[in-house]
Amino acid sequence: MTAETHAPHDSVFDRLEPLLARVAKPIQYVGGEVNSVSKAWETTEVRWALMYPDAYEVGQPNQGLAILYELLNERDWILAERTYAVWPDLAELMRGAGIGQFTLDNHRPVAAFDVLGISFSTELCYTNMLGAIDLAGIALHAGDRAETDPLVVVGGHAAFNPEPIADFIDAAIVGDGEEASLHLSELIRAWKAEGQPGGREGLLVRIAVSGVAYVPRFYDVAYEPDGGIAAVTPTRPEIPARVAKHTLMDLDAWPYPKAPIVPIAETVHERYSVEIFRGCTRGCRFCQAGMITRPVRERSIETIGAMVEAGLQATGLEEVGLLSLSSADHTEIGDVTRELADRYEGTNVSLSLPSTRVDAFNIDLANELSRNGRRSGLTFAPEGGSERMRKVINKMVTEDDLIDTVATAFGNGWRTVKLYFMCGLPTETDEDVLAIADMAARVIETGRQAAGTRDIRCTVSIGGFVPKAHTPFQWAAQASADTIDHRLQALREKIRADKKYGRAIGMRYHDGRPGIIEGLLSRGDRRVGAVIEACWRAGGMFDGWSEHFDYDRWVSACETGLAGTGVDLDWYTTRERPRDEVLPWDHLDAGLDRDWLWEDWQEALDERPVEDCRWTPCYDCGVCPQLGTETQIGPTGRHLLPITPVGR
Repeated sequence: MTAETHAPHDSVFDRLEPLLARVAKPIQYVGGEVNSVSKAWETTEVRWALMYPDAYEVGQPNQGLAILYELLNERDWILAERTYAVWPDLAELMRGAGIGQFTLDNHRPVAAFDVLGISFSTELCYTNMLGAIDLAGIALHAGDRAETDPLVVVGGHAAFNPEPIADFIDAAIVGDGEEASLHLSELIRAWKAEGQPGGREGLLVRIAVSGVAYVPRFYDVAYEPDGGIAAVTPTRPEIPARVAKHTLMDLDAWPYPKAPIVPIAETVHERYSVEIFRGCTRGCRFCQAGMITRPVRERSIETIGAMVEAGLQATGLEEVGLLSLSSADHTEIGDVTRELADRYEGTNVSLSLPSTRVDAFNIDLANELSRNGRRSGLTFAPEGGSERMRKVINKMVTEDDLIDTVATAFGNGWRTVKLYFMCGLPTETDEDVLAIADMAARVIETGRQAAGTRDIRCTVSIGGFVPKAHTPFQWAAQASADTIDHRLQALREKIRADKKYGRAIGMRYHDGRPGIIEGLLSRGDRRVGAVIEACWRAGGMFDGWSEHFDYDRWVSACETGLAGTGVDLDWYTTRERPRDEVLPWDHLDAGLDRDWLWEDWQEALDERPVEDCRWTPCYDCGVCPQLGTETQIGPTGRHLLPITPVGR
């Protein structure tokens, strides 16, 4: 077939393959993994290119993308393929060869699809999105797109404030994507079947009116003379003034991923992951994920067991990750881990949890997780170094709780503990951060006494705090990069100066500058779009990777992009917001009552904690009555059957 007779959706692999010998890690562009799906283009009606906007090794294990890939492809009339950010070495060669952004499954041009669906876990991937859109040959700005260009639709946690990328996207799905992606597909299918009335604009009107997604082009933003937002208003009477998030209320009915793709290149996680519940009501004031995913909805033990069984058979993987925001809080976590460990005893299958809350951990749980002999270090997240700080952030874990827990762990054979903290939290002082060293020293001393050996390690891992939308801290001033760096340097010096315990304490941290840019992007408005574009045009890509992040490039982009607006980088980051300021995301409804968020912010300043609403009376966050949802928890009293170990 000559170049002139290529269909727009034909594979570009014949032209791509000669380039792969000239780039790093060419295997990530080859595709053909186990469980990947290949469908005929002509037999499907709606076609998605699903993107995680980072390198394959980071994006391939992403749970959200894996779920959408499976459930969309289960419909015979929908085709879904995957695409990832292309490293600069290959991107340059592709531009020279006239090859656009392609999908991994069949190497089809992304520009040929109906939808480019992008899932954002972090705002620092925004420049990668621009790179992919441009490489695909799609107009960068949504308003400039041709009738045949794909709809650029974003989702994920960063989509709860999509305003900084409003100029580049056609729509944003807010909340859970399972039902929403199918609803959007049905709208596109019907629009096509009717002859595409109204063209691209007509389809976007349908999407906006339906409430399935937020369409930025149908909302005007007016600004105050001082630079603040005066109002965000719909441009058409039929467009909703607020767009509510989607909430999936029966996780058992959506047991995905059933057969996730097995990577052929190295990735950051190589395990079969099961989401055992969604949402969190612990009320940590810094945690956007916990706030925007309310209410708690548990997956039953039977469904978890069935998913693990099917997933291991489909993939051949040997590690099972029991995932959620706080997995040890599942009301039947003891039964889940014990009965899964029973079932897979004598095999190479191991279980793992993400970082565990100190007050939800017990040694029986830890022993079940390590029954097959894989006893790794334990990870806990106190988040704040001092008792006072933990009251501010509502992380109600005392230092004595932590010490009691690690004493038990060290006494039962563990030798390493990792502790996560944040630096730059609201009201934080130098002393609050230096208290991290005291806590780590106490952990080492406790471990030595409990284990009867000096071979004990504690690693403290510290990140800069970034205020996020839809949290009580959305009004907070962000600590400057210099403040973060000063406090981390003082902490490092205190640990090094400790002759008794310092050598047993490791410290990992990031400097404060990437956090400032993340803060700009997480709480920015539409004016920040010009900053993102200026940074990308200056070479910004892969900003989530320390070796590619360039703070000076972002500062320069702010000066260029915000020129004449009356606002600057500090205005978006280190400035505290007053209660009555219109926030860029106020017209997007996460179900959280704004007055409740403000009251919780005031309680934080007063150092007053709030209880978990699963076990106490409702404290009126607003999610359940506003969205018609409810907390779904056990115990159910049911068990995983059969119990007979598969290894016998």
